[in-house]
Amino acid sequence: MRIGIVYDLFDDYPWEVGEPPDADAENEPPETVDVLAAAIRRLGHKPVRIGTAYDLLIELPDLRIDCGISIAEGARGRNREAYAPMLFEMGGIPYLGSDPLTLSLSLDKAWTKDLVAAAGVPTPPYRTYAGPEAIDPHDLPGPFPLFVKPRYEGSSKGITAASKVYSLEALRAQVAHLTAAYRQEVIVEPFIEGSEFTVAVIGNNPPEALPVLQRAVEATTGIGLHALEHRGMAPAADLEPAPYVPLTTELEHCLQQLAVRAYEKLQCRDFARLDFRVDRQGNPWFLEINPLPTFAPDGTFAILAELMQQSYVDFLAEIVQRGLRRLGLA
Repeated sequence: MRIGIVYDLFDDYPWEVGEPPDADAENEPPETVDVLAAAIRRLGHKPVRIGTAYDLLIELPDLRIDCGISIAEGARGRNREAYAPMLFEMGGIPYLGSDPLTLSLSLDKAWTKDLVAAAGVPTPPYRTYAGPEAIDPHDLPGPFPLFVKPRYEGSSKGITAASKVYSLEALRAQVAHLTAAYRQEVIVEPFIEGSEFTVAVIGNNPPEALPVLQRAVEATTGIGLHALEHRGMAPAADLEPAPYVPLTTELEHCLQQLAVRAYEKLQCRDFARLDFRVDRQGNPWFLEINPLPTFAPDGTFAILAELMQQSYVDFLAEIVQRGLRRLGLA
């Protein structure tokens, strides 16, 4: 089969005046596309590099592919991750990954939390604000410290040490900064002091939760190191990781169960990554889900392949094969 790949490279981001420095943080290096293409070839198929969703739009009338896969983030707006899958649907082309509704909904952190909470997955209470004037000091989501982040972004965009606020004055200042810089609402929730974990889920009917990975948190703020060191942000000085906490078999099983429950509630398909915090009493809290995770050779899925003693190309080929099986194309 000919399998089309849609993707956004860092060089593809359409910069505009006044955008924040991490605006392209969700895009990919060429190596991500290379390893995904290698996985497709490993299965005996031909990868067809299409480019961005805008390239797909132009080429769609004459495009000759049997299946598609999109790792493209798009640009601006909460429906941007759904651009390519929607075009695939309009063109009658089967595709791997979640559908446009799931991709758009899961990019909205507030709506996602509402749904997973309805499924019985614990998640911190929250408020959304369009600006500092919307903050009601008598109706905050919880006690300080609170955590402030853009409502419709991923890859830790907008997160710095200042995202963790300890006072009403600091909350108003951070809300004002982020709503202006990212041109969207922010979501504010209590900061969960403790450890951080990520869970990858793959497949369908039933989906499978892979081994849980613990993420380093910064010793002083307790914020995940990956968030403070993400692309586009100035390197923070003297970042030291806090000691890791033991990941017991019971905790791992609990996180995997919650991850699968959220994955199924949001009707994800083929692959996703979910992030959790575990408080100092051992209680897990869902933070967010990414059904369009990076397949970068230094990302979570590559680490899991090494942990499971597989080559990364073979590991990705198995994920692709499961998706093709769902489509009846394996």
